Amino acid sequence: MADVEKNELGQDRESGRYSPAEIEPKWQARWDADPALYAAEPHSTGKPKFYCLEMLPYPSGQLHIGHVRNYAIGDALARFMWMRGYNVLHPMGWDAFGLPAENAALKNNTPPREWTLKNIEQMKVQMRKLGLSYDWAGTEVTTCLPDYYRWNQWIFLKMVELGLAYRKSSKVNWCPQCATVLANEQVVGGCCWRHEDTIVEQRELQQWFLRITKYADELLDGLDKMPGWPEKVRTMQRNWIGRSHGTHVDFRVSAMADTPAITVFTTRVDTIFGATSIQLAPEHPLIKKWAASDKDLAAAVEEMILQQKVARETGDIGNIEKQGVATGKSAVNPFNGEMLPIWVANYILADYGTGAIMSVPAHDERDFEFATKYGLPVTRVIAPNLDTDELALPYTGEEEAVLIDSGEWTGEACLDAQDKMAKFAEESGFGKKTTTFRLKDWGVSRQRYWGTPIPMVYCTNGHAAGAGHEGVAAGGVVALPESALPVLLPEKIEITQEGGSPLGKVPEFVNTTCPVCGGPARRETDTMDTFVDSSWYFYRYTDAKNDKAPFDSDKANYWFPIDQYIGGVEHAILHLIYSRFWTKVMRDIGMIKNDEPAERLFTQGMVIKDGAKMSKSKGNVVSPDDMISRYGTDATRMYALFAAPPDRDLEWQEEGVAGVSRFVARVYRLTSKFAPVVKSVEQGAHGDEIASIAFAGQTPAGAKLIRTLHQTIAKITEDFSGRWHFNTCIAAIMILVNEIQANEAAMDTGEISPATIAEVFKTLVLLLEPFAPFVAAELWEQMGGTGVLFRQPWPVADAELARESEIEIPVQVNGKLVVVVKVSADSDEDAMKSAAMAEEKVVARIEGKTVVKTIVVKGKMVNLVVK
Repeated sequence: MADVEKNELGQDRESGRYSPAEIEPKWQARWDADPALYAAEPHSTGKPKFYCLEMLPYPSGQLHIGHVRNYAIGDALARFMWMRGYNVLHPMGWDAFGLPAENAALKNNTPPREWTLKNIEQMKVQMRKLGLSYDWAGTEVTTCLPDYYRWNQWIFLKMVELGLAYRKSSKVNWCPQCATVLANEQVVGGCCWRHEDTIVEQRELQQWFLRITKYADELLDGLDKMPGWPEKVRTMQRNWIGRSHGTHVDFRVSAMADTPAITVFTTRVDTIFGATSIQLAPEHPLIKKWAASDKDLAAAVEEMILQQKVARETGDIGNIEKQGVATGKSAVNPFNGEMLPIWVANYILADYGTGAIMSVPAHDERDFEFATKYGLPVTRVIAPNLDTDELALPYTGEEEAVLIDSGEWTGEACLDAQDKMAKFAEESGFGKKTTTFRLKDWGVSRQRYWGTPIPMVYCTNGHAAGAGHEGVAAGGVVALPESALPVLLPEKIEITQEGGSPLGKVPEFVNTTCPVCGGPARRETDTMDTFVDSSWYFYRYTDAKNDKAPFDSDKANYWFPIDQYIGGVEHAILHLIYSRFWTKVMRDIGMIKNDEPAERLFTQGMVIKDGAKMSKSKGNVVSPDDMISRYGTDATRMYALFAAPPDRDLEWQEEGVAGVSRFVARVYRLTSKFAPVVKSVEQGAHGDEIASIAFAGQTPAGAKLIRTLHQTIAKITEDFSGRWHFNTCIAAIMILVNEIQANEAAMDTGEISPATIAEVFKTLVLLLEPFAPFVAAELWEQMGGTGVLFRQPWPVADAELARESEIEIPVQVNGKLVVVVKVSADSDEDAMKSAAMAEEKVVARIEGKTVVKTIVVKGKMVNLVVK
């Protein structure tokens, strides 16, 4: 006899056992043959809508298990919502611009476009293998293609019109390894967000900025109206936006009439009488000016700038060892006329606030540390009350404090004094009550090739007076008309990391004509930050084929806000704050009506392998292809959802995938065995008739099986609607399958009716669908089911059928547990008391004592109080 062929799980194909290697390609081919399978329905259906979205990936060429976890969460939710009767939009696309493609071009001599599109095709094959329910035909977006990035340019021009996009010379963050500018949000601990060991430098460049600060208040206040977002994400954004209410105060530099006043921002103007020095950042303009004629100061400043760089490298400049040098100059405190020495200090940053502080050592920990080191005066000006003599310094009280030794404001409560003193400064002409933000305008210029060209030109004639350039900005900066879009990236280009943007070396791209006067002009050669692409891609999904506009507003207004957005918490600042800003801009342009992009946000935990987050650099990446070839897609997906709650980190264990695969094989065996029974019942009754027959005249075994079934439905439905503990959903299915297997003999003998068998197995397969769509589809077909499985109605739990016939009740004596008794689930208090008093252990415990009180909580417990 010939050996039976076996698959990688060691299961025979001839015997009809579970073979994912046969089942999964079969169903994927069927699904691929129907491009409209996962398409959303017309808005006119009247169904409630559900926009389910996972963050789009960068096309690096290979998915890893971290991707699988993210996408399995979204896919399970989308399938569940389809089954609940919703009109579901479940799209996917590619965040396809960016440095990795350009770096790969340098390394492999492959054009970025070719490298990117090849990777997209590879990853798309992997996504299809995973059975993910994306509407590829109707929604796919690739951000590096002109049909998408032309709308980046279009929206940029709208921002130019509104004054939200502007160009200025500015000190910017420069990553020497990326050879490009970084936004503030892309600098992490003083280093590049992509190159964690590369210290970011400061350079002075002409750059394009988006005025995100115009929306700072709304971005901050809106966080309080977003209960569906994780608090940790909202806290991160609050801290990044960093709103501070305070006062700008001008300190005149003594005996230097031609020198501008030093402007200080302080949140505690009530402490200004305690200022004992002014401290400036090493890169403050006045320090640069004074250092030019003072070699000793210049050397000290150079050393402090180096110290700041080193501190940034460690990732915590706040803990820098404080160093300072007196400049020999003084400034006048405008409140009391005192002369304050001006110092340069390494812990003052040029890009934070005004780059200058008033130092109040008695009431600020950093200032106290600095003053103690350099012997500067410490003057106490606030205290818990006017009679306080001894006070540990620094004292930073505010709400409970009053001013002392502060002129006419002495005795005022600190909070009251802040308002009054700010008003006094403004009326006197040396200050102003101000609100400042940590958030800075978004620098979007990048000196690289693989990004969206900025649709601006610089006209040669525009530099001169006249020439038909009325209203054109200085320097001949001219916005292109919409008819000139898209500005296309040239296909063949030499990419280097030297001498500015590679586009600047392509004369046919650079040289153009001015749309205003027709004269010679030069194109902008910087490209847009790739976070521009991901700031609005989810709107394009609603109308991905539109060649007349970014999207149709009616379509976007139907689908938005996103009902559920899923992605990593590492995007809390970069992507999520930018997308919120972009949403508000498009709302103000009139393109959409919603204020925020997503109603709810879910941030999944990381996948850990060998104690570290999966990454190529650590060599611990697990390929889903390997897992699928060994155990099948369903087992891989289910393990990613089962091994830990989705918001927690998951330690990847291959043995766990093997265990889930064995469970799926067990489901397959049991369901295949009883599929003919289900088919025979289907031929005699349909729909709700089967359920009514199944529930009639049950044997005890059948009743228990039906009870477990409805408890499982209730559990999974509740978890999908709330906390998303898919691990407990799958555990509940495992419990149900155990109960089915325990009753296999009863089903074989007819003790459990065919109608009950049909109801149990049909429902089991429906419950499996969101988690294991391939095997669920196969088993549905074996049982005679028709139609697309995820379009079938989700099972509804019957509370009465799910109710236990017996419950366990703890019996206590004087509050200590004695025994647990079983009683009927509908027992009243008297029946519960009788059952408790009949227990031998209870009788023994109370013998010779008097029961002075009996406490009965129906369905919960009995407690006997005895003496």
